Amino acid sequence: MQRPKNRLEFLHTRPPPNYVAGLGRGATGFTTRSDVGPARAVPGAPAVDEFEGNDGGLFASAEYDDEDAVWDDLRRKDRREARLKEEIEKYRASNPKITQQFAGLKRKLVTLSPAEWDSIPEIGDYSLRNKKKQFESYVPVPDTLLEKARQEKEHVTALDPKSSSALGGTETPWAQTPDLTAVGEGRGTVLSLKLDRLSDSVSGLTVVDPKGYLTNLKSMKITSFAEISDIKKARLLLKSVIQTNPKHPPGWIAAARLEEVAGNIPTARELIKRGCEGCPKNEDVWIEACRLANPDEAKAVIARGVKAIPNSVKLWMHAVKLEHDDANKSRVLRKGLENIPDSVRLWKAVVELANEDDAKLLLQRAVECCPLHVELWLALARLEKYDAAKKVLNKAREKLPKEPAIWITATKLEEAFGNTSIVGKIIERGIRALQRERVEIDREAWMKEAEAAERAGSVATCNAIVCNTLGIGVEDEDRKATWVADAEECTKRGSIETARAIYGCAIAAFKSKKSVWLKAAQLEKSHGTRESLDALLREAVTYTPQAEVLWLRGAKEKWLAGDVPAVRHILLEAYAAIPNSEEILLAAFKLEFENNEPERARMLLAKARERGGTRRVWMKSAIVERELVNSSEERRLLDEGLKLFPLFFKLWLMLGQLEERLGNLPQAKEAYELGLKQCPNSTPLWLSLANLEERMSGMSKVRAVLTVARKRNPLYPELWLAAIRAESRHGSKKEADILMAKALQECPNSGILWAAAIEMAPRLQRKTKSSEACKKCEHDPHVIAAIGKLFWHDRKVDKVRTWLNRAVTLAPDTGDFWALLYKFELQHGTEDQQKEVMRKCIAAEPKHGEKWQPISKAVENSHQPVEVILKKLVVALGKEEKAAEDNKHQ
Repeated sequence: MQRPKNRLEFLHTRPPPNYVAGLGRGATGFTTRSDVGPARAVPGAPAVDEFEGNDGGLFASAEYDDEDAVWDDLRRKDRREARLKEEIEKYRASNPKITQQFAGLKRKLVTLSPAEWDSIPEIGDYSLRNKKKQFESYVPVPDTLLEKARQEKEHVTALDPKSSSALGGTETPWAQTPDLTAVGEGRGTVLSLKLDRLSDSVSGLTVVDPKGYLTNLKSMKITSFAEISDIKKARLLLKSVIQTNPKHPPGWIAAARLEEVAGNIPTARELIKRGCEGCPKNEDVWIEACRLANPDEAKAVIARGVKAIPNSVKLWMHAVKLEHDDANKSRVLRKGLENIPDSVRLWKAVVELANEDDAKLLLQRAVECCPLHVELWLALARLEKYDAAKKVLNKAREKLPKEPAIWITATKLEEAFGNTSIVGKIIERGIRALQRERVEIDREAWMKEAEAAERAGSVATCNAIVCNTLGIGVEDEDRKATWVADAEECTKRGSIETARAIYGCAIAAFKSKKSVWLKAAQLEKSHGTRESLDALLREAVTYTPQAEVLWLRGAKEKWLAGDVPAVRHILLEAYAAIPNSEEILLAAFKLEFENNEPERARMLLAKARERGGTRRVWMKSAIVERELVNSSEERRLLDEGLKLFPLFFKLWLMLGQLEERLGNLPQAKEAYELGLKQCPNSTPLWLSLANLEERMSGMSKVRAVLTVARKRNPLYPELWLAAIRAESRHGSKKEADILMAKALQECPNSGILWAAAIEMAPRLQRKTKSSEACKKCEHDPHVIAAIGKLFWHDRKVDKVRTWLNRAVTLAPDTGDFWALLYKFELQHGTEDQQKEVMRKCIAAEPKHGEKWQPISKAVENSHQPVEVILKKLVVALGKEEKAAEDNKHQ
């Protein structure tokens, strides 16, 4: 029996040739992932061309004929030319032509002067050919050549019988050799004649204008190919603009300006002329045409413009600029006003050209034509007399009820004619009227008007404006601070009367505030008179009788004026008003003490001590006894004061100094040590003890004292500086440098340490040290003074003056800097500069300074003025410098 055939057996058999699955049912043209690899070509599928892709297969079966070869050659030629053009552009961009490289330099030639042109050397022959050394050979000269040369140079003194002169010209003359030297001289003569024709009648001058030549050279614009191309493109673009839209004025203007830039002025004029014809109602086109026209034709052009646009103010003003005579200008303006009677600009211009009488008539007509313009009303009011001006301002106020300038002008008018009593009323009425018209009162704007009135000399108007507008828009709690700030700003701007008025309003509102009185007093001291300051302070103590500072300020001003009885009277009134005031008692003591009245000073201090005086009273009492050389009473007062105030280091210091003056060094040492137990942080006590130990025991004890002081007070630069100087005095330079390094680590921002480091550094290192000091302490006066000394040693006078002035500006209370500056001016300055330094020093009244205080507090100098102490300190500085120089030479 035959076995049945399996239906899927064909899957295991080999397919017939060219079999495509699904071809019978039309399922063709797709592939699967498993088909990737060497696939069979689908019958009828288009071929893929390697050059043109699938599109090339459309004509794959076509025949390749001669036409196809021609087109292929053309395509290859286009590609080759494009590639060559690109390569040429890249090469020219990286290797520009010589003319392009030097185009910028050629433009700069216009800046050369004639002298610079003449100084340009002539170009020589620098070619390598002429620089080569040529081989020179020497050959003997033939005799025939020498004979010929002799015959050519021979001078003939007799005529040849065959010459024309000898034979009467019947025979042809023989040819002669031309003289080249004579020909050259003749050419030179002809050239000189031509140059002489160019000469002026004045010898040495020439009609050839070198400046004009340079101007012509400047007008020659050297343009590159790129610029020429840009101009051509712009010309085509603008041509398209004016052709497509001939009524567009900017197009005509741009086209004309392009031709002007290109140097084609006639073309530019022709274009703008066409623009005027195409846009006759545009004023910019007419103005441009006037600018491009010849000077002789400009007036005609602008005349056509104003005829075309009679209402154009700009054209009329341009027409005025073309006139050079005031009469012609005025005629043009009047003609313009006939066409535009409401033009404020034209009215202003014509009034400026007229005299006073004509201006008055013109302004009367102007305010009729332009009644809403305040400047015309104000100008008319200024030209009118008093009564007429008032009428003008009243009319102006009716026409312009919201204009504050009219009210301000009215107040200035009244003040100018002496009616200052109604100035404030006018401003007050004006502000109310403006508020009724719902006009916002801008406080800042009114303050500016007050300053403007002050600058114009109308002080009463300024005060009235300030008093009526100062409080507008300011809260009650902010009034004092705001008003004081306004006054200070006005003072900075130089508006003193405005500031004075502000302080007056502030005082009226805050009569019991002493700070306001002090600010006003400072203003009067700086910008007022002694009488005004005295009156202000008198008024101040009337409203604030308990303010000690105001009483003392008044007494000081009288003292500076030299009126000692008035000072006593003021202090007596002050003590009656404030009976328990120690400040007033001390001021009275100082007055009597400075005026050599020691008994009165004693009585005042005794009275203060009885009423439980403070430590200052006991110190002042001891100072009086020291002045009177009463050592026992001084010791008693110091002992009693130390019992009451054991923590006041100045009393311990004065006790130690007393024992030193008496020669009791052990007792002085004991006083300093007791004081240091009570006041371990007092630098003056440590320094005084160290100086005493140096006198008594030497350097070892000083080093121990200062070491203990630095351990207890490591951040006190004065102690470090004292130790460094002690080591330097005893020759321990290395130890001093080590201490300086440690000191700068502990106190890196100490100016006195950096100043000492600059002075200790070797000369070559001082500049570096100075720069480091400036970085650490940029605004420290000690560092600035030390740098000034360095410049002094280098004799850089201007820099020394600058740096020392900076030092006294930063620390005016330090007398050492004033002494340095005065000493410098004595050596290098003028007499006026010396007097100026002295005046500033007296005004500053310095009281501190390492070298100033020992001289100023000496007993013999207690009543000396600042001028004497300054001169003594300058002498002491000179002695120190001389001693330092002597030590260097030893």
